[in-house]
Amino acid sequence: MLKIFHRTIKEPKLKELDRFKIGGLLYVEKPTEIEITLLAQTYNLDSDILSDAFDPYEVPRLEVEGETIYIFNRLPIKKDKQIMTTPVLFVYHPNFLLIIANEGLPFLNKVTNNPNFYTTQKTKVLIQFLAEINYVYNRFLIDISREVRNISANIEEISNRDISRFVHFEQVINDFLSSLIPANAVLTKLLSGRYFKLYEEDKDLIEDLYLSDNQLIELSRATLKTIVNIRDSYSTIMTNNLNRVIKLLAALTVVLTIPTIIGSFYGMNVALPFSDDPHAFGYILLIAFSGSILALVIFLKSKWL
Repeated sequence: MLKIFHRTIKEPKLKELDRFKIGGLLYVEKPTEIEITLLAQTYNLDSDILSDAFDPYEVPRLEVEGETIYIFNRLPIKKDKQIMTTPVLFVYHPNFLLIIANEGLPFLNKVTNNPNFYTTQKTKVLIQFLAEINYVYNRFLIDISREVRNISANIEEISNRDISRFVHFEQVINDFLSSLIPANAVLTKLLSGRYFKLYEEDKDLIEDLYLSDNQLIELSRATLKTIVNIRDSYSTIMTNNLNRVIKLLAALTVVLTIPTIIGSFYGMNVALPFSDDPHAFGYILLIAFSGSILALVIFLKSKWL
């Protein structure tokens, strides 16, 4: 699906065109390989680089072919109740800006409906889209951080389901970091001004974007560290509880073994003390009970129970 938008500073509103016009914004969502080949042929683009937008593992990077700049980024999405990232390709051409999105951009209408959105200002349009991607990262990270704090409030009651969610969150945040760190390097390259002309306002916007990206990286690392600390604390608590249970069972085993041993002795078919005494059974119970009480007192004083 190809959409062509166009608006200059002199035009009151954004137009969606049926055919290409210089200074336009080309947006392609979920393209097929045939559409990619057609785009490459029509606008003299590198089809191999465009095809990389299909690669689910493509990392953010910047490539230059002639006067065309290819900027790869990754957009966080929620699909089938799982959070993941998907590649987005920005093609900065002298005559237009092309965006290829595998899963679509949820903020497309928000950006294009901005009263200060002009497709002829390609650098500002690119920065606006990159800023929206950062905003989506920030929203996901805040939601994850809030959920982690809610779970950690009752750390002793964490369930197996909560542990599974922590593992998922770790995977998500590691995925975010593997996208944000290379994206940060791309912004550093753009700030150098070697790839396209930057006006002072554009440079300030990219610097703000660079700082925002750094904040997202730090937030990701802090959230990841919190998750790891919670899991380590939970593991320590569980180990301590298990040790207490084992100590309790071991002590009870010893306490109950004493009367068992005494009873076993008096089950032997040989001469034994009190064997002719009519109160032998009471004496044996008293001795067994006293031995168990003595062992119990020793364990209590040793803080085994």
